[in-house]
Amino acid sequence: MAEKRPDRALDRTELIKQTTLELAQEVGFTKLSIEAVAARAGVGKHTIYRRWPSKGALFLDALLPTDERVTDFPNTGDIEADLRTQTYAAVDLLGRPPFGPLYQALLGEAQHDPSVAATLNERFIAPQAQRLRARLKLAQRQGQLSPEFDLDLAMAILSGAFYFQFLVTQELVSHNYVDRVFSTLFAGMRPRRGGEHQPKEALPARHVPS
Repeated sequence: MAEKRPDRALDRTELIKQTTLELAQEVGFTKLSIEAVAARAGVGKHTIYRRWPSKGALFLDALLPTDERVTDFPNTGDIEADLRTQTYAAVDLLGRPPFGPLYQALLGEAQHDPSVAATLNERFIAPQAQRLRARLKLAQRQGQLSPEFDLDLAMAILSGAFYFQFLVTQELVSHNYVDRVFSTLFAGMRPRRGGEHQPKEALPARHVPS
């Protein structure tokens, strides 16, 4: 029986993506060019442009994670533990080269190139937000989260806390930081039991002599 030959188009696509990441690490995203990628990968520029319309689109496709530990949310029945597990995997990826610095460059490019921003949202940010909301909604139906809690606000709080640390302060997003964020957020998301977190009855106003 004849041995199956590998898909040359797929191999070439992976070669171009790997070459893009290697060059981006060496020269930075700003100096990265389609011409340089084509030369190092040993392909023509038109081969790249048939797959990607721009440098930003190529860089985004080469960089976005495909690891299920990063992109998928587990379901063990414990919403807080599941989100911690997924977030640990994501911050571990961000904390090591090349992904962390290159992802920062990609987010920076998205601020200047609407097509990159739209593709990033379509390919990564929006699907991740949908997965997170679905996981939170399931936990809410199971009684693990308060039915009154605003899930969209929860996602904004989670994303904002991590992106602030990653982009603004550019400090390491550690497991300890993840734990602190989740502990604070889930303190307000858990269902309230009888007598817990209830506002205290207002005391009568004291008369202050004039």
